[in-house]
Amino acid sequence: MGIKQRTNAGARLAPGASPTGAATMWAAVHHRYGPPSVLELAKVGLPLPGRGDVLVQVGAASVHPGDYFVMTGEPYVVRLAFGLRRPRHGVPGRDLAGVVKAVGKDVTALRPGDAVFGWSTAGTLAEYACVPVDNLVSVPANLSDVNAAAVPTSAMTALQALRDIANVRPGQTVLVTGASGGVGSFAVQIAKAFGAEVTGVCSTRNVDLVRSLGADHVVDYTRTDFTRTEQHYDVILDNVEAQPLAAVRRALTSTGTLIPNSGRGGRWLGPLGRIVTARVLSGFTRQQLKPFTSVAKRQDLLTLADLLTTGQVTPVIDCTYPLDKAADALRHVGAGHTRGKVVVTV
Repeated sequence: MGIKQRTNAGARLAPGASPTGAATMWAAVHHRYGPPSVLELAKVGLPLPGRGDVLVQVGAASVHPGDYFVMTGEPYVVRLAFGLRRPRHGVPGRDLAGVVKAVGKDVTALRPGDAVFGWSTAGTLAEYACVPVDNLVSVPANLSDVNAAAVPTSAMTALQALRDIANVRPGQTVLVTGASGGVGSFAVQIAKAFGAEVTGVCSTRNVDLVRSLGADHVVDYTRTDFTRTEQHYDVILDNVEAQPLAAVRRALTSTGTLIPNSGRGGRWLGPLGRIVTARVLSGFTRQQLKPFTSVAKRQDLLTLADLLTTGQVTPVIDCTYPLDKAADALRHVGAGHTRGKVVVTV
């Protein structure tokens, strides 16, 4: 799907002024938790950037499992952060790419017309999004809005897991489950950029895709159980968690690192039970079991921009949906088994 052409019109925002001449915009909105059918396309108030904010005219916004959890309100633990009875923010979405329309009084790093990508906690499935300037960086010249929007949350998760948690080094062996998914497709490429020998685990239909991402070896889980082979890995990034911890540990070296990262789990506490179990087990073994929560950082987005510019990392796009089909995009993500990222174009 093509990207709409946008003008570079915009200005430094004066107090109380509308940067677009309009008071409303179209957005995907949900006023209660539930399945994708709770989403509707509606006119909402145009956000106005504060002193350190940027108003971005959204070109594309990707969605990921975290967005699905927030929309459904399950596991229920997510409601502690997003609203107990109903969502505090009616517009879902976190990642975006687009063009700066206006900037707040204190913003000097960006100006109207700049192409940017990054993340927002105020919702991105809309024509415009208000974003703190520190959450944005320039889009590499070789990326479209669709490709850039696919990057922030999933690629930062992969980067932080492999670099900060596992400390992946050249020559190590790394196994990535869910290697064809959003985080997994980035993880395979980032691990290769770090000099690791990479094995990707995926279904039969995705074997060629994962191999094209640079994986040295590909395991088709419908034919081979990686936990029952003789191969052992220095690092396992488990984005699926389809196997018990005890089984996955069999595939680790004696001092290897396992990072559980599916985000799924029970209806009430989600993955918290598994996280606690992993941390307790770490105290009784030389193996490192390290579940973690990714924290968005501008410097990490800059690191990824460099990898994208040099072609060491390329986003994999499963499919795109227009804004009025945002519910279908989230339904697709919620069903699992995406090939790379699902992106909504605006």
